[in-house]
Amino acid sequence: MSQRPFQVLGLQQIAIGGVDKQRLKTLWVDMLGLEVTGTFSSEKENVDEDICTLGAGPFTVEVDLMQPLDIDKKPAVHTTPLNHVGLWIDDLPVAVEWLTAKGVRFAPGGIRKGAAGFDICFLHPKSNDEFPIAGEGVLIELVQAPPEVVKAFSQLAHAGPSR
Repeated sequence: MSQRPFQVLGLQQIAIGGVDKQRLKTLWVDMLGLEVTGTFSSEKENVDEDICTLGAGPFTVEVDLMQPLDIDKKPAVHTTPLNHVGLWIDDLPVAVEWLTAKGVRFAPGGIRKGAAGFDICFLHPKSNDEFPIAGEGVLIELVQAPPEVVKAFSQLAHAGPSR
């Protein structure tokens, strides 16, 4: 396999779906202490979500608590409790081009602005004949890392093990 022209830097987010995000908030916010730092609602994506965070600085991880706006419409953000994982990518357009050429299937929608304001796209959870590589049942979001996150992960990688 040829040299990969991009890096997966780290975990950007996990997204958890349920019928009632208040029940999710009881666990994640009230019991585990995550902070709600934003909200997002989209009729097109049938989602009402609270954006929570854990960690600090460039190593902050989002935990998105999602419920559907309409329980009978698609996408059904509540039917897979662990809806998706998001990965920081250092160069999203290059990653999409390279992965597509290698047979990775992407979900419809292409690169677009995500709930947190970063450019995003999704790897499809299911492969097909044209694109035989996919998430094997897991939706995976690729997220363009901002410069400060790229720099922080680069510094961490070059620091080596702590003594």
